[in-house]
Amino acid sequence: MVPSMETLDAIHTRRSIRKFTDEKVSDELIEKILQAGMMAPSANNQQPWHFIVVKDKKLLDKITKIHKYSQMCKTASAAIIVCADTSCGEFSDFWIQDCSACTQNILLAIRDLGLGAVWDGLYPEKEYVKNFSEDFNLPKNIVPLSLVPLGYPAQKSGRVDRFKKERIHVDTW
Repeated sequence: MVPSMETLDAIHTRRSIRKFTDEKVSDELIEKILQAGMMAPSANNQQPWHFIVVKDKKLLDKITKIHKYSQMCKTASAAIIVCADTSCGEFSDFWIQDCSACTQNILLAIRDLGLGAVWDGLYPEKEYVKNFSEDFNLPKNIVPLSLVPLGYPAQKSGRVDRFKKERIHVDTW
């Protein structure tokens, strides 16, 4: 059992990890990560998310050829493609916010479990959306939003202070 950290510690120490060890992430941990993603808020509780878990090394290598900023997939244990069903109904236009919140939950769960990951954007880059839709056989109503390569970190990360009081406005600008 991996020890759990406090929420604020996970938020303050989460970093984009792009180098991973050879250790494999278990299916059980991936399921915990996806459960956390599915706990994200969504407009009218539509929960438009779908996930493709990529573990096959050939597919992870293929991703590096269709997304120029995904070279970390070469060492990742797995990657999660967060997709949205754009036909969810009355609140379907909120899929970007919904799946972004889901992706953030995934990143925080990964950090909490002692793993590392990075958020690679797919949407709104038309080329990435087209390539991932074709290469992963997505139905027409499914749009890939983000790619999250993950694994055991081969690099250290720590707390960074990004707080900027001058960015806070009270009651009006």
